[in-house]
Parts: sequence; C-alpha cells; structure tokens
Amino acid sequence: MFFERPGSSDGNIAASDIERVVLVSLELDGDASAMDVDEFETLVVSAGAQPVALARGRRSSPSARMFVGSGKVEQIASLLGEHDANLVIFNHSLSPTQERNLERELKCRVLDRTGLILDIFAQRARTHEGKLQVELAQLEHMSTRLVRGWTHLERQKGGIGLRGPGETQLETDRRLLRARVRTIRSRLDKVRRQRQQGRRSRSRTETPTVALVGYTNAGNSTLFNALSDASGYAADKLFATLDPTLRRLRISNLGPVVLADTVGFISSLPHSLVEAFKATLEETREADLLIHVVDAADENRDLHYADVCEVLREIGAADTPVLQVYNKTDLLHLTPRTETDASGQPIRVWLSAQKGEGLEELHLALAARLSDEVFAECIELKPNQAKLRAELYGLGAVEEEVFNDDGTAQLQVRLARSEWERLLAQNSSNL
Repeated sequence: MFFERPGSSDGNIAASDIERVVLVSLELDGDASAMDVDEFETLVVSAGAQPVALARGRRSSPSARMFVGSGKVEQIASLLGEHDANLVIFNHSLSPTQERNLERELKCRVLDRTGLILDIFAQRARTHEGKLQVELAQLEHMSTRLVRGWTHLERQKGGIGLRGPGETQLETDRRLLRARVRTIRSRLDKVRRQRQQGRRSRSRTETPTVALVGYTNAGNSTLFNALSDASGYAADKLFATLDPTLRRLRISNLGPVVLADTVGFISSLPHSLVEAFKATLEETREADLLIHVVDAADENRDLHYADVCEVLREIGAADTPVLQVYNKTDLLHLTPRTETDASGQPIRVWLSAQKGEGLEELHLALAARLSDEVFAECIELKPNQAKLRAELYGLGAVEEEVFNDDGTAQLQVRLARSEWERLLAQNSSNL
C-alpha cells in the first residue's frame, strides 16, 4: 500500500521536505460508515505527505482520553521510530483533548481527518472566495485548539502571585480569532448577496440552472469541461475543484442553461466545511436540476452515492430533481446509454466524459428533464394583444419577432412555463 515518492502530488516539494506519516484507522462497533482506508491514504498523498505505515484496530467505542488504547499508542510510537516518521494522522475526528494527550505521549504532531481535509482545501483554493471559505473553516476548527500552542503557560490559573501571561495571551488570541471570523463572515455574506443577485438576474430571463454534484474525483470537472468546452482545472486527485465555476450551455430544442461545477463531496465531510462553503453550495440548492456524477468503475459507488445524498440533505437540496450520470464507462467497456422511468423520463445516463462518449445522450436527457419547466415556442399575437406583447418584452422573453402583412406578429418566446400560464390568465380577455 505504501510507497516511496520522489516529490509531492504536485511535484513541487523536495523529497527531503515531505512529511513521513503514520496512519491510524480503527473499526468502531456500530459505525455503519466504516472509513475507506484506501481513500484515506489517497487523501494523505493529496495533501503532499508520504504514508509509511498503517496502524489498524477495532474498538467498541473510542477512548475518551486518547481515542485509542494504551497498547495502540505504544504500537504507533514504535512505528514512528521504525519509519523515522514525524506526523500521525487519524482517519477519524479527534477532540482537542485527545489531540493534546496523543501529542504528549507520541512527542510528535497529531492530525485528525478534519484537519487533513482542511489542509487539502487550503492548497486547492484558488479564488478569493474559496480562500475565505477555507480560512473560515480553519479558524472555526482552530478555535477549540488554541490552548495547544500555549501549554507551557496554561498552568497559570490566576490568583495573587500566580497571574501570568498565559491567560492573557490565550484571551488575546481568542479575541483576534473571533474578530477575523466576523470579518470573513461579513465578506462571505457579501459574496452570497452577489450570488443571489446573479440568480435573480437569471430568474428574470428564466434561464435554468444545472449543477454538477458528486463524490470527489468522480469526474465532475471533466464532464463540465466536455459539456461547456471549458478548460477548467481537472485532475485525478481528490478535491481538484473547490471554487464554483459557471458556464452558459445551449441545449438543442431548449435554449441556454447555466451549468455550475461545484466542490466534490466526501464521506464524513466536516460540518465546519459544509457551513463555510454555504455561499458556494447555494448554487446547488437553488439549481433547477442536479446532475449527480457517479464513478461507474468505483467498487464503492453505492456507498459514495449515499454519502453525496447525505450532504445534499444537509444543505437543503434533497428535494431538487436529480439526473444520475454514471461516468467512466470506458473503464468498464460499456456502451453509453440512457435509462428511463415508467413514464419515459430520463433518470440515468451512462457515459465517458474523458472519451467524449455519451454526451449527445446527456444533452437529450437534459432537454427532456428541463422542457417541462420552460415554454419555448413561436406564438402569433394580434394587434389588440399589444399589452401581452409588451409584458413579454418586459420579461426579456422575446428572442425574435416578425410582422405579417395582416398586422399580426410572430414571436419566438422563451420563458418559464409558470410565467407563461400567468400571462395567459391575465390576458385571457384578449385571446
């Protein structure tokens, strides 16, 4: 499982600077979502570290003091010395107390799964918004762990002759951290308002929004690039995309739609990240249709599908219509195809985004799923229907207009079906 690597996952860190890591992953009784050890190792490699050993075990429940028992701590300490490692990463969430106790016993840094994912996010964020969201998640994660950096002062509890800089420094750090969190939240609220304004603008023109969601590394960004002829960053690594990207895509017999690529999900996604990325994930919640991308060649695809559905539930997008896309069919030597329900509605498309196979089937499926939401036809208006014509222009729904010799007008219109039905009801006397 473990291997020597000449550099980081990005190839820009010298071999001597790579941290050698001992991994720890336990099976806990009653934990239905057992952590995938291979995925855990991939996360560590994605962070730029080198896994050198794995400590596994089974417990009925975590130890309140150090998460693992004393015997497992001794085994981890032995692995650290044997492999000359300088970092221990747990495939679980640790409390601040457990981290401090483990570091005291092992005499090295200890990181949990949340801290690992936060580090990867910090490396991947490219836009100002993405960096703000990652920093917010990091600060909130750090807020309960500040005392760790001042353990040499924390014994000064106060009282005559016992007051010292420890308590003052901790309070200063906490105050500065709270102030920074407030500043970031304010900036992200501004980003959220800007996104809402953009969505209102799209709503006025009745442009449907389709958001790509899926487990990290399922091929979301590759499919996004293939559909929109974009050149966004796509790589065979976890969390290659953090920052949301919007592109306009034209669907035959439907018209333009807005396609949104968002951050990939993962099992046990830290709640702090879900909270911090709300501004980004709102694109998912407000979408008219979700394309749920699944890695068809992944043996754990059903578990990963359930993990994504759980995150969608957390962000309030569980009721948004979904079109499933099973990607990477080329790895299984399958022919692209579309599956429909009993009414003939497309529910699943099998394709290969990397090979560009099955994209036409996906276009047809999108047109079928979105057509019920949009009224796009050529209508004829008489001269006494000038009010309806003006309202259509006011909504920006007229794409083309041609006048006939008898004074009637042929209008190619496109707007939400609900809006069209409202206009018909208001102007029924002139129809």
